Amino acid sequence: MCPKCRSLERHRLLWLYLTRATDLFSSGYRRVLHIGPEPVLEQRLRSAPNVYYVSIDLHAPGVMCRADITRLPFHDNSLDVIICYHVLEHVMDDRRAMKGLLRVLKPGGWALLQSPVDLEREATYEDLTVDTPHERERLFGQSDHVRVYGRDYKDRLEAVGFHVKLDDYVKTLPAKLVRTFGVRSSEQIYVCTKAAGEREGVAAGTQPSTRLWSKR
Repeated sequence: MCPKCRSLERHRLLWLYLTRATDLFSSGYRRVLHIGPEPVLEQRLRSAPNVYYVSIDLHAPGVMCRADITRLPFHDNSLDVIICYHVLEHVMDDRRAMKGLLRVLKPGGWALLQSPVDLEREATYEDLTVDTPHERERLFGQSDHVRVYGRDYKDRLEAVGFHVKLDDYVKTLPAKLVRTFGVRSSEQIYVCTKAAGEREGVAAGTQPSTRLWSKR
């Protein structure tokens, strides 16, 4: 953790990726959904002049929308970018959450759906009957995790309809920059897209609403 801004390795890698490997801040107006927002990143994203930023969380204080990731209150095909870092391993029904993320993402949009992955494990390990913090920490590594993703994490995302690219972006960075930012050289970024022409969740012959929010 950085003692000044309190960012972790994954936060710094995400910021490097957003600013250096995407056109998020240079390609016009973007609707961005940030799930489980990290304060150090939220400040920077909200201040970007071309970003219409929305943060959501079920419990965290200060978010713009109090919502469950498995019941996203957004219209189909309404978001250009989704950032969801280290959230899905906390969600009991992660497949339902993934389907919802695909539904609200625009065709041609992209989502960074990062979760801790045990690369030594071929298949995800989960036991949804485990419901105590002690047992979850023992089995899954953290008291509020409900699974340990294996190398099949990519398969789970693709199974709901995402196109997934594993980006070894950190390996393109100079060694000095990797040391300076303290990022993990082995971490891959899960870049998930919804192909243009796919209209997940929208009936044929209809157009998605131009309003971002559903009526409540």
